[in-house]
Amino acid sequence: MSDLLHSFVVPAYGRSPHLRDCLESLRRQSLPSRLFIATSTPYDGLAEVAREYGATLAVHAPNAGIGRDWNHALAQADTPWLTVAHQDDIYLPEFTRRTLDAAAARPDAALLFTGYAELLADSDAVRDATAMLRIKRLLLELAFLGRDAVARPGAKLRALRFGCPIPCPSVTLARRSPPFRFREDLRVNLDWDAWVRYAREPGAFVYIRESLMLHRIHPGSETSAGVRDGVRAAEDQMMFDSLWPKPIARTLARAYRLSYAGAER
Repeated sequence: MSDLLHSFVVPAYGRSPHLRDCLESLRRQSLPSRLFIATSTPYDGLAEVAREYGATLAVHAPNAGIGRDWNHALAQADTPWLTVAHQDDIYLPEFTRRTLDAAAARPDAALLFTGYAELLADSDAVRDATAMLRIKRLLLELAFLGRDAVARPGAKLRALRFGCPIPCPSVTLARRSPPFRFREDLRVNLDWDAWVRYAREPGAFVYIRESLMLHRIHPGSETSAGVRDGVRAAEDQMMFDSLWPKPIARTLARAYRLSYAGAER
């Protein structure tokens, strides 16, 4: 297994009813990867699930939030490329092959990501053309301008100035030493913050436009909880402050807050 180029690391929180489906989709990739499950909330039977799917189980403590879980997951991988696979999501069979082909075509790649569709709650319904997905794709095209990759910091940041259209579960990162770390004090925008930091460093962002994974949308997610308790609004303001002059940052953050309020009606 040491000659494999890619790892999926799955932060497992609680007892997700979708974990097996996620792992099955990773096992069915047309190009094999190493599989890791990292958790701070182990339960009876999780070790057996890991063995069933050929995954290495890594348990850590204490349970200190999503950032700690993601960082512990990242630390498990020992391959040149790694993807933080969300336990509720599904990865289509060509995800790994298409991602590694794109990485081989851009030796300067630091971050690659694919398109995605949405998988609704506990159903099999798939959405690929919602208003929000169209907006995110537009924001990405404003940065990439029809290209498959951008390397200049200004172009990379242009993709992130109006929000975070880069879908976290579709991102594949080049392994670094020391390992990259997500901020553990954030609950919702830790991926947006991470991609902004990546954008300011050397290395290309590579965009694979094909939808190669399904991201599950459900009310129990950390993002949904963050909207309800106001954490997302505060973290949005922090991110816009880091990317814009204060007056523009306040205007953008207010527009986001109004959109959340409208969605809850």
